[in-house]
Amino acid sequence: MAEHIIDDKITLKEVIQRFRYWMVFFIGKWKTLLIAGMIGLILGALVSFLKKPVYHAETTFVLEENDMSGMGQMSGLASLIGVNLGSIGPASGLFQGDNIIELYKSDNLLSKTLLSPFENNTLLIDRFIKFQELDKKWAKKVDFSSLNFSIPRESFSVTQDSVIKEVSKLIRENHLSVEKPNRKLSIIQVNVSSKDEPFAKVFNETLVENVNAFYFETKTKKTSENLAILQSQADSVRTILDESIMAYASTTDRVPNPNPIMQTATVEARKRQVDVTASSAVYSEIVKNLEIAKVNHRNNSPLIQIIDSPRFPLRRSEIRLLKGMILGAFISGILALIYLYVRQLYRLHIVESRE
Repeated sequence: MAEHIIDDKITLKEVIQRFRYWMVFFIGKWKTLLIAGMIGLILGALVSFLKKPVYHAETTFVLEENDMSGMGQMSGLASLIGVNLGSIGPASGLFQGDNIIELYKSDNLLSKTLLSPFENNTLLIDRFIKFQELDKKWAKKVDFSSLNFSIPRESFSVTQDSVIKEVSKLIRENHLSVEKPNRKLSIIQVNVSSKDEPFAKVFNETLVENVNAFYFETKTKKTSENLAILQSQADSVRTILDESIMAYASTTDRVPNPNPIMQTATVEARKRQVDVTASSAVYSEIVKNLEIAKVNHRNNSPLIQIIDSPRFPLRRSEIRLLKGMILGAFISGILALIYLYVRQLYRLHIVESRE
């Protein structure tokens, strides 16, 4: 039976002997390992007491994208009456459902949320700076006592813009999580974690409101602009049509019974009648396009429905005392084993070889 497990230089017997050697060695150092474990227990207990709990504010909503597949049949019907829906259709591919996740991480919308009111005439950024103690951590670079974030954004100094940008970066990297729990579904979950429970809740609610409103406005921007233009045209043509009808009626009243022999007496009335007929035709076509544009706008509007919103008390995560002590003892014991192993190897291969 072969005794080799790696090559001809290391045998199974040697492996067993080395294993026994190290077992005996570590058992002989039980006092050191015990002390290391006790230190780990104490440190783990201290961490569980000193580390503040983290609160999680979660909002879950469903985003339903209306594909314009139903507009295909409407386009066919509209073409029969001479209406082209191509010019009033949506911007295909301008915004897809996954893009809303990236909007939650944009500096623009994070900054807008940070500058939203919190309570007692303070802003969310003021609250964040306070409980994160940024005024102390960044005291050498920024004088927060001279900064007023309540003024209009256009009046911000370079320092204020820099602070907003850095705070947005901190939130994006350490406090904000936006994801789809299931990639096959259209459900999106927004999680804001913070040591300050009220901040986590208010920031989550404000961010969801700002991003969803921006997404809805951008998604329907083109169709709403087309709708506004068509509505303005319809109102203008209707005004012209009303004026033409009034002018035709006035002209007819001036010559109620024209002489059939004198054709010039009916020229003005005929002109007015032509104006009425032309305005009616134009108004009819614009109204058709307007009604189709309204349907198009409704179909292009995404449905955003909140499923779950954050409520007090928020879910909290913390290192409990028993868990902290066990983890502390385990980590400390592993470090002690590594230290003893490396130190013994150094003695065996370096110190003894010199002797």
